Amino acid sequence: MTQERAVPPAGGGGRGRGGGSDPAPPLAPPPVPPPSPPPERRARPIVHPAAPAPLPRDYAFTFFDPNDSACREILLDPRTTVPQLFAILRQWVPQVQHSVDVIGNEILRRGCHVDDRDGLTDMTLLHYACKAGAHGVGDPAAAVRLSTRLLALGGDVGLRSRWTHMNALHYAAYFDVPELIRTLLRAAAPRVLHSTCSDFNHGTALHIAASNLCLGAVRCLLEHGADPAMRNSKGQVAAEVVPDPADMALDRAEAAGAARELRALLLEAVPLSCVIPRVTLPNYDNIPGHVMLLCLGLQLGERVRIQGGKEGTLRFCGTTAFASGQWAGVELDEPEGKNDGSVGGVRYFICPPKQGIFASVSKISKTPPPASRRRGGAWLDREGRRVAPGDAVLVAGTRPGRARFYGRTDFAPGYWFGVELDSAGGKHDGAVFGVRYFSCPPRHGVFAPPSRVTRVGGGPQEEPGGGDAQKKEQPMAATVSQPKRHFPAVRTPKDITSESSFSRLLFCCWFPWMLREMQS
Repeated sequence: MTQERAVPPAGGGGRGRGGGSDPAPPLAPPPVPPPSPPPERRARPIVHPAAPAPLPRDYAFTFFDPNDSACREILLDPRTTVPQLFAILRQWVPQVQHSVDVIGNEILRRGCHVDDRDGLTDMTLLHYACKAGAHGVGDPAAAVRLSTRLLALGGDVGLRSRWTHMNALHYAAYFDVPELIRTLLRAAAPRVLHSTCSDFNHGTALHIAASNLCLGAVRCLLEHGADPAMRNSKGQVAAEVVPDPADMALDRAEAAGAARELRALLLEAVPLSCVIPRVTLPNYDNIPGHVMLLCLGLQLGERVRIQGGKEGTLRFCGTTAFASGQWAGVELDEPEGKNDGSVGGVRYFICPPKQGIFASVSKISKTPPPASRRRGGAWLDREGRRVAPGDAVLVAGTRPGRARFYGRTDFAPGYWFGVELDSAGGKHDGAVFGVRYFSCPPRHGVFAPPSRVTRVGGGPQEEPGGGDAQKKEQPMAATVSQPKRHFPAVRTPKDITSESSFSRLLFCCWFPWMLREMQS
């Protein structure tokens, strides 16, 4: 019968107080459990609930930094959940986006399906990878590494985020990552190359890249067969969604240059057999403005309509310094424009602020004169009575004179009466800022809105000179529809910039005061 040896207590020494017993052998360390196998990957994707991003205790920053030892420990901890890792990916900081491949691999290690979605953004890992390729914030190399692995595992390039309606190719084009575009098109070129996005007027990836001035993405898409003649829901090809260089401030000269280069690249890629108007192609730069107007059947000063519904008066046609091609300068009826006739320090025509706009000559068309208060050769005063040229009128109920002009003007929107006062109490001689609307002695001319003009007496009185007076009034009637202007039909930027800046300064100071006078 075998006798068992008693095990000494944990705190005992080699000998007891009574002495005599031998020391017990040391205990063997417990065996290390084998590493648990990685969880099996799910067969179907799911949407993970939203969760906050984990941060170390007493952490000095508000964002997650995978390069920090404490953050790294959280990242590699198996207890960190997939929703928490998706929350880390949402942080748009270089520390996170440069480590997108490390974070993505940790998500996959936890058994996540390759097409699982973040519950807050509805984006997949492939969406986040394409977003992380943005230059400056992200790292294209890390984004390509993660995308390559996701595609090898069966990631779907055509999946869209429900919030932005964009797929992976749209994200890569939006953030200008040509390396990712090549990777995605190698995996699913025919299926996604011409896929559209409703948030960009149902435009393709080429439209998205062009609207964001992504020159590298546009070149890459064209190399892989993107169609530059495809149109979005507004009927625009990719070249027509490029931002207008004329709308860019002077401190964005680099962006304006990129826009010009991008538009030329897209127009050159369009087959000549497509239906894009040839007047938008760059080989029309050397045609003089008056020749272009003759081909279009237009003249300076005529009423035109811009594609989109805006109407105004044609003031300029020709080439410009801000973009290639033929451009039309239009003075809008209302302050809905973008400039006062000058762009980038070069003046092409003169108009009030926010009433000037430039458009390609292919986007303008001739319109009939707008309906006015004129009827049967006469005009209507504030009470609806007919006023003919030369009729006696009262301005503001107290200042008598003769009606000489009715129509739109360059100095203010709307319709105006031009009145020759009986006494020298006016503001001018019928000309304002170099534009003559009628003729009268100095300080006898005044403009007033129809609400301030009332007809008095009978018809037009006979002025001294009899028949000569009628001859004098005949050219005045012709100036009602279009005032005479004392500058060439097609004014070049060099001609206009040579004008004195004193008139522009006078306009800025005098125009508000004149409006207050008319209101009073």
